[in-house]
Amino acid sequence: MRKLVIFLVAGLISVAGDYAWSQGYPSRPIRLILPYAPGGGSDTTARIIAKHLTHSLRQQVIVDNRPGASGLLGHELGAKATPDGYTLLWCTIGPMAVNVSLYSKLPYDPVRDFEPITLTADSLQALVVHPSIPARNVNEFIALAKAQPEKLNYGSSGNGGALHLAGALFNLMAGVNMVHVPYKGGAPAIVDLAGGHIQVMFATLITSLPHIRAGRFRALAVTTAKRAPMVPELPTIAEAGLPGYAASNWYGVVAPARTPQPIVTQLNREIVKILNMKEVTSTYFDQGQVALPVTPQEFRAYLKSEIQKWGKVIKNIGLKAG
Repeated sequence: MRKLVIFLVAGLISVAGDYAWSQGYPSRPIRLILPYAPGGGSDTTARIIAKHLTHSLRQQVIVDNRPGASGLLGHELGAKATPDGYTLLWCTIGPMAVNVSLYSKLPYDPVRDFEPITLTADSLQALVVHPSIPARNVNEFIALAKAQPEKLNYGSSGNGGALHLAGALFNLMAGVNMVHVPYKGGAPAIVDLAGGHIQVMFATLITSLPHIRAGRFRALAVTTAKRAPMVPELPTIAEAGLPGYAASNWYGVVAPARTPQPIVTQLNREIVKILNMKEVTSTYFDQGQVALPVTPQEFRAYLKSEIQKWGKVIKNIGLKAG
């Protein structure tokens, strides 16, 4: 009994200490680790949040670009940072939900080593085909792919990336066998699709929309669970013939594990307010993205589901990175 009382008192003291300590938060600048080089889509999206968070917290939020090892370096730094709310990490689907199955060993655990704060945005993707492909919708495309196994090539920005895995998931769920052609980036894949050297892509909307509108590509559906606001006429793949299909290329913000919960709650509240601002949603819209404000609990559950989903896909295709 005495041990139980001591344990409960210690717990109450710890909670009270966290609460009291967090009342002065933040009292100095906050570092937001960005695991990629300046200028890319992830960098641009993160800086929008950092700018508004600086205003709402009345402390400078400094974006610290730490590129390297396809995002692994920055995620490792974030995992090992002091859990005091003054170091945050801009995380992405690859290092958080994919690489745990892709690599034999990671220098961090995506669930154990982080406190989720919120998802921030989804960089929308669409299933697009060269105009020479006769299919006009997803059902026709699946029928064509089944009739021509290993004859349709789909390009991506590289092995293990979001665009590659979107196609691998489609293969698995539709029971088809398109051949994956990895490129060193999305741009050369887009060029080859326009030239007819490959027939299919699961491409980001921001890069494919100009080609769709010019008639160089035909868009069949979006990959996300909901329709995209910039092309509301396009169905989702799930609506159009493959129930349950969804592939998102998401971003989020996390803190190191053991960051005090009052700080996590405060950061979630402030970032969610920012994500609901018309200025932010409009900017994301122009970049082919949608805001994804959620609670920390919802983010944690979503992360676990994404790890499980992409783990099955990676195992199915036998993909390993090291």
